[in-house]
Amino acid sequence: MPSITAVHESLPYIDLDPTPSERAIAEALIAQERSLVPDDPHHALLPPPPTATPFLTPLLTAELSRLASSSDPSKAKLAALDFSRYEAPDPPSPTTLSTLPPSEATTLLQQTLTRAYTAQTYISSRRAHLALLDTYGKNAWLVGNYYLEGELKALEKELAETRREIDLLTLQRKETQAQAGPEMASLEEAWKRGVGRVLETEAAAEGLRREVLAERRR
Repeated sequence: MPSITAVHESLPYIDLDPTPSERAIAEALIAQERSLVPDDPHHALLPPPPTATPFLTPLLTAELSRLASSSDPSKAKLAALDFSRYEAPDPPSPTTLSTLPPSEATTLLQQTLTRAYTAQTYISSRRAHLALLDTYGKNAWLVGNYYLEGELKALEKELAETRREIDLLTLQRKETQAQAGPEMASLEEAWKRGVGRVLETEAAAEGLRREVLAERRR
C-alpha cells in the first residue's frame, strides 16, 4: 500500500483569511468538481475498514428479549446454572426405601451419595478460594493498582512530552513562516509584475499583428 504523500499548501501565518465571497466561490468550485466524480466512501490510499463482529449476537438478543418480557427485569435471574446440584440433597426416607426393590433403593442411595459428594467438593473449594481471597486478595488488589498507577503516570508523561513537541513544532512553524513572509511577498509582487509585463507584451504583439494585417489589406 503506498504511503500518503499529499502536501497541503497552507500558510496560516502568512496567507490572509478568505473573504465570504471568495469562500463561496471556492465551495462552488469544489461542489462542481465533486459532482463529476462519485464520492469514494474510503480513501484510495487507506486500508479498508475492519469488519466488526455484530454486537447483538443471537444469544444476547434472546437474553434481552427475555428481560424485556419480564415484569421486573431487575429480579429476572438467568437460569443458566443449576445450583441445586451443589446443595446438600435430602436423603430418601426409610418409608420410601422400603417400598422400592433392593436394586432401585441401592441406586437411589448411590445417586444421593454422589450428589452429596459433589456438593461437599464444591463447598470445600469455595471455602478454600474465599480463604485465599481473604488472605491475599487485598495485597493482590493493591499491587495491581500500583502497577496500573505506574502505567497511567507513564502515559501521562508521554502525553505531556507529545504536547510539548507539538507546541514547539507550532512555534517553529510560525517562526519559519514569519521569516519567509517578506520574501514571499516580494516574490509575489515580482510574479505579478512579470505576469503584467507578459500580458502587456501579448497585447502589444496582438496590436502589431493587426496593424500588419491591415497594411497588407491595403
